[in-house]
Amino acid sequence: MDFTNPLVYGVPCFLGFIVLEFSYSKVFDKDKKDLYKKKDFISSLSLGVGSAVLGALIKTVSVILIFNFAYDLFNPEVNGVRTNIMGYKSFGYAWYFWAICMLLDDYTYYWFHRQNHMVRVLWAAHIVHHSSDNFNLGTAVRNGWFTLFYKPFFYVWIVIIGFPPEMLVVCLGIESLWQFQLHTQYVKKLGIFEKFLNTHTMHQVHHARNLEYMDKNHGGFLNVFDRIFGTWKELDENIEIEYGVSTPPESYNLYVILMHEYQNIWADMKKSKNWYHKFMYMFAPPGWSHDGSTLTVKQMRKQIAEEAKNNDLNPA
Repeated sequence: MDFTNPLVYGVPCFLGFIVLEFSYSKVFDKDKKDLYKKKDFISSLSLGVGSAVLGALIKTVSVILIFNFAYDLFNPEVNGVRTNIMGYKSFGYAWYFWAICMLLDDYTYYWFHRQNHMVRVLWAAHIVHHSSDNFNLGTAVRNGWFTLFYKPFFYVWIVIIGFPPEMLVVCLGIESLWQFQLHTQYVKKLGIFEKFLNTHTMHQVHHARNLEYMDKNHGGFLNVFDRIFGTWKELDENIEIEYGVSTPPESYNLYVILMHEYQNIWADMKKSKNWYHKFMYMFAPPGWSHDGSTLTVKQMRKQIAEEAKNNDLNPA
């Protein structure tokens, strides 16, 4: 069965909503006249166009060479019926299979997204999306190009267990549509929906570089996996958000934006001749260092907690 990727219709809508938000912020909202900055917006839009062009090519290859290959290998036809190697009939297109596939997609997105923040070589690709100190719908299309090469490998298990590749591709498209619209400051807290959905304010937390907010809210549609695995954080409206990253590219040049964290990794690897240290500079969380000169988010939080505890025990 053939389906059209929702992004075919979504991309023109993306551009329309970006123009709408941009125009509204400049003309009608005096408090958000600086929501979009010209050079930053041009960089974001250029990265988005490049990602769309590369995505069209790579995703096609992914479906043919990865998803379809894995589906055929683990779900061969037996007497004309797709049958998983575990012995059950591969899944069809009933509504409940769509719902299950969407849930599995969301679960996978959580771990894919979380690992992009926890493994530095993956963060080097993902940091592109976070590298702007603005948060708007233009930021939503500011995507790193290199994530496209490894993202399919996180999701391939879904077709291996029997979900058709085209079903997964549609679910991935729906996920992208949801992620796009989260990148606006104009939608406030959504009441009861905050209990289970990943909302706009939660995604503002995700894009913040405030220490209390970093590495939080990795979810796609739902916030349930963040809640289960300890990465959920509600927006505190008394805290002024600072958007961006602790090691920004300091440039609007596309090459610098795409490559700066890889260059930082290489520079750090040269600091030690120990091969374990070199390995850790690539695969440990961002901020890890062999000499303590820089700290991970977890280490910084622990350090602050210990200092607060010592201050309580030894008041001035």
